[in-house]
Amino acid sequence: AVREGTDFGKQAKEYMDAGQLLPDDVMLGLVSERLARPDTERGWLLDGFPRTAGQAADLQRLVPEGGITAAINLEVPEDVVVERISSRRVCTECGTIYSTNDESARSGTCEKCGGEVVQRDDDTEEAVRERLATYNEQTAPLLDHFDAQGLLATVDGVGDPDDVASRVNVALDPSLPHPQ
Repeated sequence: AVREGTDFGKQAKEYMDAGQLLPDDVMLGLVSERLARPDTERGWLLDGFPRTAGQAADLQRLVPEGGITAAINLEVPEDVVVERISSRRVCTECGTIYSTNDESARSGTCEKCGGEVVQRDDDTEEAVRERLATYNEQTAPLLDHFDAQGLLATVDGVGDPDDVASRVNVALDPSLPHPQ
């Protein structure tokens, strides 16, 4: 939305440039704009939203009855979360994500576009621990909210990304073969 210059994207950019979190009305506007696109007709996945009970209530008012079919909780120990996020690096030009294990992250140059590969300010260990504290305070209560509606599926989020994706797919569609 920011890149495309939508109305809500412009508002979001102002907050982001100031290093501030997006207010709920702007975030909901971004989500509403995105869910209105034709490619969401067969389904959609939101990552990192909703984060609060208020956002969850707003989202449920935004989508039609039955529009939310599942909420996935990726269960990952806190020390693994800190390690994963604090080792993340991103290209300042194209947004490609790397790990400190990747050559591009070690060299500081993106293999796709030649842009600079850096650690985001909010990916330091201290920032991650602050985000986890906020998660535990504001977002974790949503697990009970979605569980009470029969929508919550908790999935082991540790391991190879393809294995985790398979576990998520099975949680969304139990008729799929279970991963080994």
